[in-house]
Order: sequence, then C-alpha cells, then structure tokens
Amino acid sequence: MINNMTKYKRIIWALSITIVILLLSNYAALRKLDLAIRAPAEKIEAIEELALKDSVVSVVTETANTIVLVIDDFGYRNDAISDGFINLPAPITCAVLPGHSNSSRIAKKAIKAGKEVIIHMPMQSSVASLGEDGFKLKTGMTSEEIEWRLSEALSEIPEAVGINNHQGSKATSDKRVMAVVASVLKNKNKFFLDSRTSSKTVAETTMRSAGVPTARRHIFLDNDLDTEKILNQFDKLVGIAEKKGLAIGIGHVKKSTLEVLQKKIPDLIEQGIEFKFLSQVVN
Repeated sequence: MINNMTKYKRIIWALSITIVILLLSNYAALRKLDLAIRAPAEKIEAIEELALKDSVVSVVTETANTIVLVIDDFGYRNDAISDGFINLPAPITCAVLPGHSNSSRIAKKAIKAGKEVIIHMPMQSSVASLGEDGFKLKTGMTSEEIEWRLSEALSEIPEAVGINNHQGSKATSDKRVMAVVASVLKNKNKFFLDSRTSSKTVAETTMRSAGVPTARRHIFLDNDLDTEKILNQFDKLVGIAEKKGLAIGIGHVKKSTLEVLQKKIPDLIEQGIEFKFLSQVVN
C-alpha cells in the first residue's frame, strides 16, 4: 500500500512538472507573438528616420496626384486587422515578412483579393534587434550567404514582385551588401523600394546603378500610433502627391492605421487622388 502511494505521488509530481513546463512554454510563445504584433522592431529605427525630416526628392514620373501605399509587417498576424488592409478599396502593396507561420497564407490571400505582394526583407540594423534571424541580411555575411538568404525568401513567397527593407539601417548603408542584393533582384526581375530607415542609405543609388527598378519611401505613416498623428502624416503624403505628382507612404498592420485608411481612401478617390501599386511607379 505504501509503495503504491509513493508511486502515485511520483506520477502526480511528474505530471505537475510537465504541466508547469507546458504553461511556461505557451506563455513565452504568446508573449513573443504579442510583442511582434504590438511593437515590431521597426520602431527602433524610427529614431534614425527623424533625421530625414520626411525629405522629398524630385520624382520623374508621368503620374499626377498619385499615392502608393505600402503596408509592412504582414506575416505576424492573420486576423481581422490584416484582412481589413487586404480588403481596402484601393491598390495596396503588401510587404510580407518571410519565415513566419502566416507569411505564405497572407501572401496568397492578398493576391486573391487583388492586392500586390512584395517581400519585407529583414536586414541588419545599426542597433540590436530581434526576429527573423534565419532570413536577415547582415554585413558580416559572405556574398554567397546573402544571395542564398534572399533567394530563399523569394522562393518562400513566389507571389512577390519586389522587396523592401525591414529595419536595415546598417545593411542598407553597406554598398557591398546592396550590390549583392541588386544582383539577385536584377537576375530575378524584381524591384526594390528603399524604406530609408537611415540617412546613410546607399540602397537606392546602388539599385539604380545596377539597373534594378527602384523607388524610395517619402512618408512613414505610423511611427506614432496615435490616430491624430497618423492623420497628420497622411495629410503630408497627400500634399506631396499634389505637389510632386507621386507620394509613397509606408504604414504597418496596425488597427489605428487601418481605421485611418478606411476613412481617408474613399474620400480621396472622390477628390481625384489616384492610388497605384508600387510596381506601377518604380523606374
């Protein structure tokens, strides 16, 4: 009897330990997902972006009053918020992070809804950042490693017609790294959007020298997720479109950003603003 009681106690103890381990593992996984959804590492590089003062360069284009909306960070989530962006009544270029459980699913869903897909390619930041380590392009890598990682991302999301950089203040400032990226994109007939996460970026000039169709971001819509500030940034974007003919804005898969776009897009279409895919304006 005593032996049986001892045996049962050991079983109960083992089960208790197993349950605790499972609970801790689930908590860690959910915490990681929560951090990814609420605060992607893109925010880290917003500090550098302030130095750019949302500068505008002359745009050689035949477009007039045209806005391109690129929405970063697809792949973290597959829910009503991501669906809301995909179902917006305007051309949207969806930048999908490779390597996440929702990446391929979201890309296919976006294409089915008539949207455009590019890869939001992880690149090394000048400050420490976590996430996407299996795909991140780093300055210390060999050219062969960079080529392989970019090719793997393009293979995972074959719907992509181009790429832009996720983070990347260090990588996009490195001419060798950008030259390797340009070579891969040129060979695969893809384009590049310089998200301009650093004032030292050489990405745009390197791509153009290599003959890769290229564009640059003019405005980040939601470095601050306050609705009024997003509205202010969106108004700046409209102003650039009216003044220069073309404005490219980058936002993220966030509830407040979605609400602003749902409100503003129909009104702007009525006012004669034209929305286009990124592929329609790169040159």
